[in-house]
Amino acid sequence: QVQLVESGGASVQSGESLRLSCTASEFTLGHYSVAWFRQTGGNEREAVACIKGDGEGTRYADEAQGRFTISRNNNKNTVYLQMTSLKPMDTAVYSCATNWLILPDGINCPLKYYEYALWGQGTQVTVAS
Repeated sequence: QVQLVESGGASVQSGESLRLSCTASEFTLGHYSVAWFRQTGGNEREAVACIKGDGEGTRYADEAQGRFTISRNNNKNTVYLQMTSLKPMDTAVYSCATNWLILPDGINCPLKYYEYALWGQGTQVTVAS
């Protein structure tokens, strides 16, 4: 089954770190842009970060800049989100998504949820103060 599966979510204390993983099954993720989003309750999905298929281009939402790092290992068909200095406001369900696009040089990955077509089921991150 073609899908993305997230893992690594946990309950942690403020200031701690977590690494989330997004692994693709039944297709090669390496060509495509991948993004992480997060959502709390009934709120709209909020972009966190994205990375191009070749790993050369990344973008971060303001809240993630400087604390989170997105990376990928195409040999493992996996994209990671390393989160440091976690805050209670980071509590959310984190989901990864891909848009099936191979972006040319000079075009970076998008941070809009409607630009993405295939979504994982999400992993819960809870940060206690």
